[in-house]
Amino acid sequence: MILVITAALAACGSREEAKVPDAASAAATDEILVTVEELEGNPFMEEWTTPYGVPPFAEIEDDDYLPAIKQGILELRADIAAITDNPEPPTFENTIVALELAGDRLSRVSYVFGNITSTDTNDTLRALETEVYPMLTREYDAITMNPALFERVQAIYEQRDNLNLDEQDARLLELRHRSFVRAGAALAPEVKDKVAAINSELSSLTTQYAQNLLAATKGFTLKLTDEADTAGLSEDFKAAIWNEEAGAWIVGLNRSAYETFMTQSDNRELRKLLFDGYRLRASSGDTDNGPIAIKVAQLRAKRAELMGYESHAAYELETRMAKTPEAAEEFLLRVWRPGLEQAKEERADMQAMIGDEFKFEGYDWWYYSEKLRKERFDLDENETKPYFELENVRAGAYEMANRLFGITIEQVDVEGWNPVVNSYDVKDEDGNHLGLFMSDMYARDSKRGGAWMNAYRPASNINGNRIRPIIVNNLNLPQPPPGEPTLMRFTDVTTLFHEFGHGLHGLLTQIDYPLFSGVDGPRDYTEFPAQILEHWPSEPEMLELYAFHYQTGEVIPVELVERLREAANHNQGFLTTEYVAASLLDLRWHMLTYEEAMQVTDARAFEKQVLEGYGLIPEIEPRYRSTYFSHIFAGGYSAGYYAYLWSEILDADGFEAFKQAEDIFDPETAARLKKWVYEAGGLREADELYRNFRGQDPSIEPLLEGRGFATGDDET
Repeated sequence: MILVITAALAACGSREEAKVPDAASAAATDEILVTVEELEGNPFMEEWTTPYGVPPFAEIEDDDYLPAIKQGILELRADIAAITDNPEPPTFENTIVALELAGDRLSRVSYVFGNITSTDTNDTLRALETEVYPMLTREYDAITMNPALFERVQAIYEQRDNLNLDEQDARLLELRHRSFVRAGAALAPEVKDKVAAINSELSSLTTQYAQNLLAATKGFTLKLTDEADTAGLSEDFKAAIWNEEAGAWIVGLNRSAYETFMTQSDNRELRKLLFDGYRLRASSGDTDNGPIAIKVAQLRAKRAELMGYESHAAYELETRMAKTPEAAEEFLLRVWRPGLEQAKEERADMQAMIGDEFKFEGYDWWYYSEKLRKERFDLDENETKPYFELENVRAGAYEMANRLFGITIEQVDVEGWNPVVNSYDVKDEDGNHLGLFMSDMYARDSKRGGAWMNAYRPASNINGNRIRPIIVNNLNLPQPPPGEPTLMRFTDVTTLFHEFGHGLHGLLTQIDYPLFSGVDGPRDYTEFPAQILEHWPSEPEMLELYAFHYQTGEVIPVELVERLREAANHNQGFLTTEYVAASLLDLRWHMLTYEEAMQVTDARAFEKQVLEGYGLIPEIEPRYRSTYFSHIFAGGYSAGYYAYLWSEILDADGFEAFKQAEDIFDPETAARLKKWVYEAGGLREADELYRNFRGQDPSIEPLLEGRGFATGDDET
């Protein structure tokens, strides 16, 4: 299968009618040399006989990746040449299916390399990334811009109505053709060269951005040697951050640990130090990402111009549910306005609590918001955490999946890439294997921040060769001392359910072709299968299944559940504002024309101008600033961070179907959700898949109501 690791591009020009050389490509490729000696004993050159076909992690050395990648590239080139040099007329099987099967070894190596460099990286692997990713980008550009190959794809596409293809085959042809066109296959040769050069440079820059961010994040720690400095911190959190070797409590910039410290610590000066460490990371010195962010935005704008689009955002949103940057911005502002007003009220309430002692600042928000929650709802995070122990929460998520979709999830003994990894065999209602689910829950210095789902192997079923996926969930929970329980904040509970939703999207897929199996679709849709599951953990029926006190086994008391639900929208103004601020910042970076982008010389100044223009109050930072916004500058969310909120329209409206059925496990609603969302991948356009599940288009009202905002016309 061809791994698409670079951003796809769109074309406005027509296909060249002149005869093109069979092996020509507008994108330059590297001279690849690899010897038999380099490949000897390389695990990637062997068939894996491990349980479930997982990579033999213990056997893979850092030095194995580059030779295997080079060999994979050579094999991919041979696969492509076999297609373009085929003297037979192009057919669906000898071109479209053959493309789907091309480069199998390279895909296998790339999946492992991409995962390991995210969870267990080191200096060697970081250096290797800077070599490998630009190399792969050039290679895939050479494929998508190969005129002989596109000529075959185009010929089949033009015959599509006469080929008698079934739905999946027709969708594969449609999406493969679209991917070629949007990558620039129909452009003039000289334009292809420019696009390919930009892609290669972007690959290097985004890799450097990610590495700078990791170095800056791991380079900052708050070291506490005096127990007085831990005032306010819960005992379980203190245990999790205690470093025996250093003889100190050490807090880093992992989001979970950061928010916990900012919420609990009584020491205002220490909160300010951590706050500044978090918001100023990767903004100076050798790890300054500001210039990289500017250059990335400029290159994306130039590429969009070459493709005939006004901006990178215009290109990206063309195939998403929002369709245009203006529509995405209008949607964000509808939520921004009430959210910002509520945030101002929250700020006033906390200043009133403080009185005249000092002026409320951004680093006070978490701490005083928690105090306000305690005062208003008699609810303390430390009171709820004992009921949210990791193993119980995980078991609850798996039981939810069983009741909704009939699947079973059983832990199995499979060696992972790190000792903390747990593995599970996932089976359907008939006991058939659906996939292997692997879970990596804890933060460590070698692991990037955040939470995410990935795959070591996608699902496929081509020519009767049924391959089920290996799916991964990653969180960054603070790891407790040996023998101690992992107690979770409720926000971490919902994150676990969220990532599990992505995991189920990958595990349940019934799509034959990797190109659109599993987690596929536009960015503003693919968060929906994850976000809808966030509604379950706070439901009373669900809490009874997993919220047990880790010491007594007592189910969380009803009155505590009621207080949790009453406090559900506490601090919602802040949470909405910091998220939407980041989304608007993302859009504004990518709505720049090339000429406008070239005028930007200071990332912080641009960011400040944008956010002040929308009226952001100084006490709230965007959830991500430009120097550590890896979603958009080192990930796949450029001009797409709004997708989480857009998907919330779908998840809020979708969960409403279960509420209307008066059963959060309603079999009929769950069956439609399974068929048209989790099993369907990218089988149809996203809006059609949603309508097939819901029976109607989504409404924004449940989203606004869920956040405690007004739904009247005055908010539109």
